[in-house]
Amino acid sequence: MKGWTGKILRVDLTKKTHKVQEYPKEFALNFIGGRGFAAKILWDELKPGVDPLSPENKFIVALGPLSGFAVPNAGKVVVAAKSPLTGGYGDGNTGSFVAVHLRKAGYDAMVVEGAADKPVYIYIEDDKVEINSAEDLWGLTTNELHDKLEKMHGKSIGVLTIGPAGENLVKFAIVRSMYGRAGGRPGMGTVMGSKKLKAIVVRGTKEIPAEDPDELKRLGIDGFKDVRSKPLYESWMKQGTMMVHSWCQENSVLPTYNFREGQFEHADKLSGDVLEKLKVKTYGCPNCNMQCGHVIIEVGGKEAELDYENIGMLGSNIGISDLKQAATLNLMADEYGLDTISLGSVIAFAMESSEKKIIDDGIEWGDFEAAKKLTEDITYRRGLGDILAEGTKRAAEKLGKDSINWAIQVKGLEVSAYDCHYSPGMALSYGTSPIGAHHKDAWVISWEIQTGRESYTIEKVDKVIELQRIRGGLFESIVSCRLPWVELGFDLEWYVKYLKAATGVSYTLDDFYKVADRIYNVIRAFWVREYGNNWGRHMDMPPVRWFKEPLTVGPFKGKHLDEEKYQQLLTWYYERRGWDERGIPKRETLVNLGLSDVADELSKYVALR
Repeated sequence: MKGWTGKILRVDLTKKTHKVQEYPKEFALNFIGGRGFAAKILWDELKPGVDPLSPENKFIVALGPLSGFAVPNAGKVVVAAKSPLTGGYGDGNTGSFVAVHLRKAGYDAMVVEGAADKPVYIYIEDDKVEINSAEDLWGLTTNELHDKLEKMHGKSIGVLTIGPAGENLVKFAIVRSMYGRAGGRPGMGTVMGSKKLKAIVVRGTKEIPAEDPDELKRLGIDGFKDVRSKPLYESWMKQGTMMVHSWCQENSVLPTYNFREGQFEHADKLSGDVLEKLKVKTYGCPNCNMQCGHVIIEVGGKEAELDYENIGMLGSNIGISDLKQAATLNLMADEYGLDTISLGSVIAFAMESSEKKIIDDGIEWGDFEAAKKLTEDITYRRGLGDILAEGTKRAAEKLGKDSINWAIQVKGLEVSAYDCHYSPGMALSYGTSPIGAHHKDAWVISWEIQTGRESYTIEKVDKVIELQRIRGGLFESIVSCRLPWVELGFDLEWYVKYLKAATGVSYTLDDFYKVADRIYNVIRAFWVREYGNNWGRHMDMPPVRWFKEPLTVGPFKGKHLDEEKYQQLLTWYYERRGWDERGIPKRETLVNLGLSDVADELSKYVALR
């Protein structure tokens, strides 16, 4: 095999052993890599009902056939497991030198099984694999840990870490890398913590096999040049994703006061323009020349890297109107290993619950000191923080008194930073995201606002599926960052050329999209198998607030989602996907995608139509 190494490293922490598994080329052709590999491995190897925090769960680091090569933005890894936050399939991606080093060590993926009895970290150097004690590393923040690991092993390494939040099994703990990168919103850091796995350190020195290395090098150089030549490149380099902040305010989609509103009265204090004035450096992933990490000095005098999601959720959504204060909360989340989106959501949930007298803790909107304390209490599971560490859905179930109505989540995963009172297409994207409410798979809201946000049309359904095939399928399997395409217009045909030069495989974009459909159906089958006959349309419904509580400020005052029309969107979505009225893949759909084995297994748990 070329492009792929054909090998998966398996590490058993219970037995303290490791082995190398070779996989057939058919597996690579059917699932490409990254999310595709992770989803199929979890489907094949996990029994339904497995406790996500038990040794039986598996933590996967998966790469793609472009990972590690010098092509634009291919320095990403997918981390995946059964989610402790949602109980379904969970994954995320993050920029990391692990993308380069694990491939150079000779592996396309890594599967961690079992659990250690004491804290450990895994050290990989080409064919050498060690399970080393991490007892003296346990308790360190992610930045402290990264510093120490580089002192121990040198700077030429790839590192994945967890912080105290992962150690304490906060359900939305993430995996960190490179000081400023994070991924795995549905509790991938929690799974590492449950295995007593503090870090993964990789050094690889081998050559990654390529079908045509000279052509791949030439295409990579040309691609980097093309990225820099795009008209929006200079604007992007000034603000990165924070460019979208003012756009969100203008279009009433900026999450404000726990998604009650789409506009914030102090938005101008949190904008990309403010960031630009305060910025001290820019930070990016391996093989990236359009860095998105913009760094300012936070309240405590430390460097803090920001992007739009951080500021949307830890700024306006909790009533914070000072960019440096939001940066401090973001830095705390990074160092503790907390997902910033879920953190902003659970803090907002607590503030609203306090306002409604559901809890006794006096936590007011915009209270920076209270937000800091709550972040620490969540990390170390103290008092109210212990409840919030379970995520908004479980917190609401514990508190009761209709608090589920202001738990802003889908399938247990908190909604990322776009309000959808008046954006039904984006609401559908959140409802049908394969990991819960996340924008990564189909950021349809920009297209929707340009083409008519008020409509509930089948064209919107088709656009959501198109974007899911590209963003959640192509990019998550090859594995590469979507931002050159999304933000600058980098042509998708580049990836067709890259795959051909790397692997010799001549896939068209339609071929990629079929692989994407295969991956989405495996993930949907995973969810349905876990929930069995409790699965239904309700699982794909966005937060009730968007239906029941209209906007009260801004140009779209009085607007809210229409539930009957949303249900029609969902019906069309299921029909287009080849799923039944419950949102369950039909047998014919699975068979046509080459997933007869999945159909046979799934039919043991639900009746297939």
